Amino acid sequence: QVQLVESGGGLVQSGGSLRLSCAASGSIRSINVMAWYRQAPGKERELVAVVTSGTTNYADSVKGRFTISRDNAKNTVYLQMNNLKPEDTGVYYCNAAIARWGFSTNPSNYWGQGTQVTVSS
Repeated sequence: QVQLVESGGGLVQSGGSLRLSCAASGSIRSINVMAWYRQAPGKERELVAVVTSGTTNYADSVKGRFTISRDNAKNTVYLQMNNLKPEDTGVYYCNAAIARWGFSTNPSNYWGQGTQVTVSS
């Protein structure tokens, strides 16, 4: 079994900061890609940021404000969010491509349960 557990969401005023964390646990052989998605009310889930072993990519709407990073020793991915705006409000989901011990080396896709981020104006 593999679990992704997010933390760090909350309510913040416009211009404020939050740091999200997502820890993967279980029988993990390797983690290829880790990413953050978000879903605003009435909208589809969208990719916010992604990190591989050596590269990061961001949605245009968060470039310069958000920073994704990972700690491979802890199987954890972070999302530092600065200068938050009301339009950043939504449920933020952690996503990871994980290969498990005893299974195929091809990774499977896993999701966290989501953490709410609310930015007030």
